[in-house]
Amino acid sequence: MSNLLNVVLKHGLNALKLRKQTLQGLCRISKAPTAPTKHFCTPSPAFDVSTNVSKDIILFKYENPRFYNILNVFAVCQFVFWSYLSHFAFTTLKDAPVVENPEYELKWYQRINLGENKYRNGIAVCCFAIGYGILFAAWMFTLRSVRFLILRKGGQDVSFVTYGPFNRNRIMTVPLKCISAQESRELARVQLPIKVKNKTLYYVLDMRGEFRNPQLFDYTAGLKRRV
Repeated sequence: MSNLLNVVLKHGLNALKLRKQTLQGLCRISKAPTAPTKHFCTPSPAFDVSTNVSKDIILFKYENPRFYNILNVFAVCQFVFWSYLSHFAFTTLKDAPVVENPEYELKWYQRINLGENKYRNGIAVCCFAIGYGILFAAWMFTLRSVRFLILRKGGQDVSFVTYGPFNRNRIMTVPLKCISAQESRELARVQLPIKVKNKTLYYVLDMRGEFRNPQLFDYTAGLKRRV
């Protein structure tokens, strides 16, 4: 009987020791440092720009009137020169047939009679076309060069203030949905062309100018659209 009692007590003590060791292990685990909890969220945009502006805002500015004045004066001088040359050729060149010498053969340019109608009229027309072409190209470049780009109140329209012949500005207001930038502001190096709906040529922003509000420009006039 005593032997049986000793065995029972021995098993009881072993069970108590095992339970004590288990509790100590759990306490050590609960006290171990844990890694901080990571929270994941959707990224927010870098710039939250409101395009519904309460007043007119200048997006772009390029002041260089002296260059365009010189360009227009040069174009007018060229037009006058070539027009005078055209008039001179039409009124001065006379019909003088070339007399051929049987002793030697004339070269091809020596056989040309510049006073003949087809040559005289051709020279006159070509000279006038050259002068008019120079004047037209200079004026169209001037009229498409943007001096100010203004976002109108409300953010739905934009105004192009361009240079004009002899330092006279021209203003055109169009809806934002009718314009499309052909390049981004950061990628453009020399000029940034902007397409306007129902206009044949691009309006040009010279990159030497100043973007007064770059983020607002990128969200409005600097976007590429289908027009």
